[in-house]
Amino acid sequence: MTSVLPLTNPRNLLRTKPPLMKDFKKWRFWGISWLTFCLVWGHGDLGVRATIAANSPDAPAEIKSFLMGFDESANNRKLNRIMGFYSVKLVHGDGLNFQTLQKSLMQLWKQYPNLTYQTELTSWQAEKKTWVLQTVTRISGKLQKSGQDVTLKSVIRSQQTVENQKIIRQEILSEQTQLTSGSRPPDVEVILPETVMVGQSFSFDAIVKEPLGNDLMVGAVLEEPVNAGKYFNPQRVNLEPLSAGGLFKVGRAPVVTGSRWISAVLIRGDGVTRITQRLRVVDKTVVQPNRP
Repeated sequence: MTSVLPLTNPRNLLRTKPPLMKDFKKWRFWGISWLTFCLVWGHGDLGVRATIAANSPDAPAEIKSFLMGFDESANNRKLNRIMGFYSVKLVHGDGLNFQTLQKSLMQLWKQYPNLTYQTELTSWQAEKKTWVLQTVTRISGKLQKSGQDVTLKSVIRSQQTVENQKIIRQEILSEQTQLTSGSRPPDVEVILPETVMVGQSFSFDAIVKEPLGNDLMVGAVLEEPVNAGKYFNPQRVNLEPLSAGGLFKVGRAPVVTGSRWISAVLIRGDGVTRITQRLRVVDKTVVQPNRP
């Protein structure tokens, strides 16, 4: 029976259900999930205006005006105006602050100039002097990396607390980001819970949806804690030849709460797919919401 390992070191965090093959290749990937925070609420160049009233037709005019103003500033890359929407005492669940957010935006606009997005307000609530807003942001675009076209697709669900027209707190509730390149990247479906209890075991499956045929495919799973220090650092992964149609892992959550990035990387001769999904580790039962 496959043993279950704690999520700690990325080299041994998850053990395959079938035996590991000994041969592997090394591959370096730039982190992609740092994009998600910067892109929530439409940080992009070729943006689509926020869809404010679709699921919250009763949203007050102040909320609509706030989101539209934020969106317009992002579309026009007005960094100072965008930062004016944030409190200098910003608290973020991933450890970002006002200064690191500003740095993230500058880096984002330099490296990824052609992203499109759509932000939807899914719920809002007035609490004393604050608004609590939940949004879903969908991002897509073509990027240039090392001379190759890379396609990005991402869905992020987040919660913002706004006080006096300033975002004072933000938390990413769920996210999935996919990067593909090449003429025929693997079509991959990821099965991973959004939340688990501390110490709870869970499965992570990255299933290649088309038959492998005679294709040689290699892949790997990478796990990282979510924190601001990981946003700009490239990560090295060990790739192993795959004898089955995907990656099938089982792991155990750590004994402390927090969020982890779990990534699947699958490569064949004519294409690469990497999918990163957030796993939230909680200390009490959290009802998992429907995925956007």
